Amino acid sequence: MDMKTLYLTVPLAPLVGAALSGLFCRVIPRWFAAGVTILGVAVSLVASLLVLQDVLAGHTFNGNLYTWATSGDFKFHVGFQIDSLTAMMMCVVTSVSLLVHIYTIGYMAEDDGFRRFFSYISLFTFSMLMLVMSNNFMQLFFGWEAVGLVSYLLIGFYMNRDTAIFANLKAFLVNRVGDFGFILGIGLILAYFGTLDYAEVFKAAPTLADKTVNLWGDAQWSLMTATCICLFIGAMGKSAQVPLHVWLPDSMEGPTPISALIHAATMVTAGIFMVARCSPLFNLSPTALSFVLIIGATGALFMGFLGMIQNDIKRIVAYSTLSQLGYMTVALGVAAYPIAIFHLMTHAFFKALLFLGAGSVIIGMHHDQDIRNMGGLWKYMPITWITTLIGSFSLIAFPFFSGFYSKDSIIEAVHLSNITGHGYALFAVTASVFVTTFYTMRSYFIVFHGPERWNDAEHVAAAQAHAHGHDDHHGHDEHGEHDDHGHHHGLQPGDKPHESPWVVTLPLVLLAIPSVLIGYYTIDPMLYGSFFDGVIYVSKSIPVMADMKEEFHGPIAMALHAVSTLPFWLMVAGLVVTYYFYMVKPSIPAALQKRFHGLYTLMDNKYYFDAFNMAVFAGGARKIGGFLNRFGEATLIDGFFVNGSAKLVGVVAGIVRHFQTGYLYQYAFTMIIGVFALLTLWFFTT
Repeated sequence: MDMKTLYLTVPLAPLVGAALSGLFCRVIPRWFAAGVTILGVAVSLVASLLVLQDVLAGHTFNGNLYTWATSGDFKFHVGFQIDSLTAMMMCVVTSVSLLVHIYTIGYMAEDDGFRRFFSYISLFTFSMLMLVMSNNFMQLFFGWEAVGLVSYLLIGFYMNRDTAIFANLKAFLVNRVGDFGFILGIGLILAYFGTLDYAEVFKAAPTLADKTVNLWGDAQWSLMTATCICLFIGAMGKSAQVPLHVWLPDSMEGPTPISALIHAATMVTAGIFMVARCSPLFNLSPTALSFVLIIGATGALFMGFLGMIQNDIKRIVAYSTLSQLGYMTVALGVAAYPIAIFHLMTHAFFKALLFLGAGSVIIGMHHDQDIRNMGGLWKYMPITWITTLIGSFSLIAFPFFSGFYSKDSIIEAVHLSNITGHGYALFAVTASVFVTTFYTMRSYFIVFHGPERWNDAEHVAAAQAHAHGHDDHHGHDEHGEHDDHGHHHGLQPGDKPHESPWVVTLPLVLLAIPSVLIGYYTIDPMLYGSFFDGVIYVSKSIPVMADMKEEFHGPIAMALHAVSTLPFWLMVAGLVVTYYFYMVKPSIPAALQKRFHGLYTLMDNKYYFDAFNMAVFAGGARKIGGFLNRFGEATLIDGFFVNGSAKLVGVVAGIVRHFQTGYLYQYAFTMIIGVFALLTLWFFTT
């Protein structure tokens, strides 16, 4: 097969599956909808693996397929750039997507929107592939907006639930804020570089490194700084960075499979991918890198804190995702782009595993998402238990697990950095090791160990009363009062949890394998080998990667050396503290909550970001809308223009009516007066 045909097959196979499943969802049987989309993604995965093999053999591609539009001197193309970064992203997207498709058969088995859901996730896979394969900013923006659209459709999948509709609107609007910055950045590139093609932009970047632009007033801004910050604002929306992170926890309103696919493994990493792709631009702006570093560090630490108090099993994993995206952003901020992409890859597998594991627990608990109603599940759900433990160990960076290699590399990169803000970032990512271990193992111990609480009527009643007491002002139940499917949940008295069907557990097992092994086998080529040579540009003036290469002596030595480092002992401390709090003395967390009630309230309200947005932006917009309605619509348009013009016609008609008498002599007299007036005017003007 011709390679160009193979490249086209990768995004088009899922698109065909999405079209067949979506357009004919009312007439085709369920098995066909699932089969055609799974086949499309499977074909895409095989093609992606062949492309990766071809790239590793030294064959890359950068070319346009067709011209989409021409405007003046500008041509906008659809084209592919196939290199090691693209090929790796294609494999991650298609492999996680395929496992999520298989998992969905079991998870959505009872759902009326079965065919529609398969169409959406297949369409999402197409959109994400178009994004990562693009060779220009126009196509990148198309993929960027397409994944946003499909995310909107999936978060609001249960369209009869107010909370789901609120959540998908919130995601859409917050992403518009980021996308506004993103399109401004693309506009600056088109205006000053005269092209949107990656290769041409990156080639011309050094010649414009000292260029300044006058954005407003008399202030001169560095073109590179302005462009990179605008592009990164787009990444802040898509990759859920503070303060544009507020949409991601609410996106848990969508079914669990999309939490794994979109909000852990692929879509939220689009911003990280974009910054790494634009490394030649970011290298030229230390100011933009500092901005990226500080934003990422803030998210890594403070979003982790929120995960410590959540009781909804999916929301704990959601806040974990926010924290890990912060880690990736920190790596970008110290110009260690390969490490950010490496963590993106390892995180995709173990976080998808944790989300799908949470979904399996929800099935086993008959759609109960509140961890306070669980306990002792390891006996009843052995596969879910083991795979979730593997995912948890990878997330907390236990030595030899995949997450250890990428996460410890990020901390080491920040330690060696000298970019402004690196001290704050080092504190944030180091302290976050303890925080990550705490919320991860808290969830693990409560769900899989300890007393079996699902038949403890008194405990369930107390937990549900507490949940009702903490509904936020959107009517959204933070603590899982309703499950993904909108059912009122819970095991009935006498029921026991059960292991999920094989279509749910098989993807868990397959995701557990890379969660253990992929970091060990890929750290050397991806970070210190030639895998990203000529694709991601590491600045010579920021020698973080070179310094790390000198200290790296193989994955085994790295894991053994970790025992003598602070992050390892913080992780061990987190394990010990969590075990003691939740397995030995479970009364301690409740006592701490009472003792630090003010701090708990601050965290329970998510630092009041949502309250601020609702009061200032949403409330302000409503007030402006109300004023425009009262003054602009009622007074100005209706009162002055519409009713005023009608009144004016009435007044003029009232005056003119006096001259319409019907007498011939009066009309003759009026004509004579008119002629006399015209002659007088003519006499005085000539």
